Amino acid sequence: MEINGRGRSAGRPAVGVLAAAVVLALAACGGAGNDIGSGGGARENGRGGNEAAAATSEATASPAATSASDLEAQYEKAVQTVLPSVVQITTDAGEGSGVVYDTEGDVVTNAHVVAGAHKIQVTSAGGGRPLDARPVGQFAPDDIAVVKVNGGGTLRPARFGDSTKLRIGQMVLAMGNPLGLSGSVTQGIVSQLNREVSTRREGAFPGATIGDAIQTSAAINPGNSGGALVTLNGEVIGIPTAAASDPQMGGAAVGIGFATPSGTVQRIAPQLIKDGKVTNSGRAALGVVVRTIIDPNSLRQTAVGVVSVTRGSGAEKAGIVAGDLILAVNGSPTPSQPDLAAILAKLKPGDKAKVEVQKADGSKKTVEVVLGQLPGS
Repeated sequence: MEINGRGRSAGRPAVGVLAAAVVLALAACGGAGNDIGSGGGARENGRGGNEAAAATSEATASPAATSASDLEAQYEKAVQTVLPSVVQITTDAGEGSGVVYDTEGDVVTNAHVVAGAHKIQVTSAGGGRPLDARPVGQFAPDDIAVVKVNGGGTLRPARFGDSTKLRIGQMVLAMGNPLGLSGSVTQGIVSQLNREVSTRREGAFPGATIGDAIQTSAAINPGNSGGALVTLNGEVIGIPTAAASDPQMGGAAVGIGFATPSGTVQRIAPQLIKDGKVTNSGRAALGVVVRTIIDPNSLRQTAVGVVSVTRGSGAEKAGIVAGDLILAVNGSPTPSQPDLAAILAKLKPGDKAKVEVQKADGSKKTVEVVLGQLPGS
């Protein structure tokens, strides 16, 4: 997978990087309204060409035709409701999308879209003059950021839904600005829930691990990052963050995209708006600063080395010290920092974790660590 954020740079698409196993798919999106409301299935009903059927076709619609028409109307209403709240974000490094969060001009997006940006401008889905914006704050571990638009009080805020109520198979729409094509809409379903998606460093963005990502078949392309994943009742239930391709096949893994759930957005964004930082991350932490250890002979990642230990943390209380190697957590190997982050992303502050460590003398032991909270930005 690859981060699907900066849609354009120096006049052409620019791609970032996610986990090494997969890369970003630059599959064609098809533009606004693609695959939406085709109603093709309804045309098969009443086929045969007899005059009696033709005479009554206008007076009596078949159930299938009515159903297709209702679904199309739902799609159109959802687009009309949410798309005006999805904006295009342009920085000195590239482009992405954002969702208007409130009536004060605050816009939520992905942290990787605006990380390191010196200039940020926001353009509404309806076009018009770009408005200057400034960064409010970001929380890289969840890939969430907020920018404030100068004079953005006229922007229409979106309505965020409850992502915990999503169902596999539920129809959704992805709205954003893929490859600079503003106001584009694609459709799909919720393919799976609680996917673990890890990203690695890209420029000023340090990478992230999302332990409860929404997997969707709705097309997500570079520039969609920070946009909206929307239910048919017009609620934003996720922020599109990444899409995938299969490097072995040399092309896009069609229909595999990931979004940060709205529950995470609603937990993190208000803190950034209020304080400019996150004071309650809700994410577990051992209380250590680590680095990945690479075996000099095999050049393979083997463990994470403890650089420092936070005073008073669960790690310190369990006897972990600088120089220790963390080999596994709860039985799962931790050969790299992303592996450790992925395991911790599934846990909560206050949970107890079995941590296998190797001491400087080569001895190994397993200690129990009461997890603390990951510090905010």
